[in-house]
Amino acid sequence: MKVLVLSCGTGGGHNSAARAIVEELKERNIEADFKEFLEIVNKKVSKVVNNLYIKSTSGKGTIFKKVYRLGELYDRTHFKSPVYKFNSLAKQRLYKFIKKHNYDYVATTHLFAAEALTAIKKEHDDIHFIEICTDYVCIPFWKETNPDYIIIPNKDLSIQFEKKGFDRTKIKPIGIPVSKEFSIEIKKENCYKELGLDENKEYALIMTGSMGFGNILEIVDSVCKYTDQTNIVICGNNKKLQKALKEKYTLDKVIPVGFTNQISKYMKISELILTKPGGLTTTEAGTINIPIIHTFPIPGCENYNASFFEERGMSKNCTTIDEICKETKKLINNMDIRNEMIENQKKYIDKQACSKICDLIIEETKRTRAV
Repeated sequence: MKVLVLSCGTGGGHNSAARAIVEELKERNIEADFKEFLEIVNKKVSKVVNNLYIKSTSGKGTIFKKVYRLGELYDRTHFKSPVYKFNSLAKQRLYKFIKKHNYDYVATTHLFAAEALTAIKKEHDDIHFIEICTDYVCIPFWKETNPDYIIIPNKDLSIQFEKKGFDRTKIKPIGIPVSKEFSIEIKKENCYKELGLDENKEYALIMTGSMGFGNILEIVDSVCKYTDQTNIVICGNNKKLQKALKEKYTLDKVIPVGFTNQISKYMKISELILTKPGGLTTTEAGTINIPIIHTFPIPGCENYNASFFEERGMSKNCTTIDEICKETKKLINNMDIRNEMIENQKKYIDKQACSKICDLIIEETKRTRAV
């Protein structure tokens, strides 16, 4: 049994979800490979598309907001989108890649690959795939795809996907797959030791997102001014931000962290997390069960993510700096509110989503191979 898991570099969440599936399959001794779809097609095209995405989300994300809105409007028509036509151009190259490497089944966490696979499926009946949604909304153009199954984040979204045209028998409300490190139990004291942090202090975790969206310095400055906890700021590859924070604050107020693979441990020792509402990061936090303050979203699907979580009491969505400071202070000082948020997360987030998705992939691979 050999499985291909495809993603795309337009946002880190798609890749993280794909890697979580590969990680789980390999633990079960199943051969599985992670590949970025556009790199299979053309590495230069991949770089151009990813850079265009980053530019569209820069500043206040105005360009991305307009593009997403156009997508929603186009989605109401009965015509194939330019997005589908662009991705369908890659069908022959992707099909050859799948056959050359003898993959039995394909899973994808990104729309682009799902559209190319749909185009292949129209011509070849030996291609089978599932698609995994990484946002709490049916984004524009999902309806153009034709997977064996579509994995959605929660059963509350089932009607929305049905209205978009998906057969209810194909909709599997399993959840968003996250790495096992977010669901396994690790003692807090061990995390403090591994991270070199003082277990007697209270920490808030501030995430900048893989693309560094939003005015993080403004958020950090305001939170530091009006609250007393130590703030851990994950700067990722943003060395300019990391340097600015080091120069401005002492470590008892702000701990700037560069690229790290210890995010789950930082989440486990923090009293709350401030993060833009990316589908993957938000699900990781909900899986660990940490109170969430959603900061300014990239306009589009992240608005829907924030609304989904806030409406179910799993987070607080803040649209201004004043709101962020007010809610941070409230959560730090009120254990009851934090506990209520955590209980709601336990109700709506399935910690075993990745495992269940892999169960389905294995079951479907066996079924399609037997045909």
